[in-house]
Order: sequence, then C-alpha cells, then structure tokens
Amino acid sequence: MLLISSPAFALTRDDGDDPGPGLSIGETLGYFVGLPILLFAVIAFLVSLPDIMRKGGNKNP
Repeated sequence: MLLISSPAFALTRDDGDDPGPGLSIGETLGYFVGLPILLFAVIAFLVSLPDIMRKGGNKNP
C-alpha cells in the first residue's frame, strides 16, 4: 500500500490538468502576507469607526 501512494505518481498529468504559470515572490508575498494585513487593518478600522464617530472631537471621558 505504501508503494502505491508514492509521490512519483504526482509527476504524471491527469486529463484536463493544465497548470498556469507560477507566482513570483512579490506576488506570493502580496497575496499571502500583504493582502491579509491590509484586510485586517480595514476591518479593524471599520469596527472602531462607530466608537470614533460617537466620541467625535470630545477629549473628555
């Protein structure tokens, strides 16, 4: 059973298998590092926006 699941079978192409070009390092970092950080910052800002608007410019607690 171990011989059947050998990684060598991953080298054969299946019907309809047509992989596209690979990602560059910049694209990879942008998609998997930059984009999640940007989305986190936007969501954090949108969540805190009502509190910022409610307090307005008043610095007194």
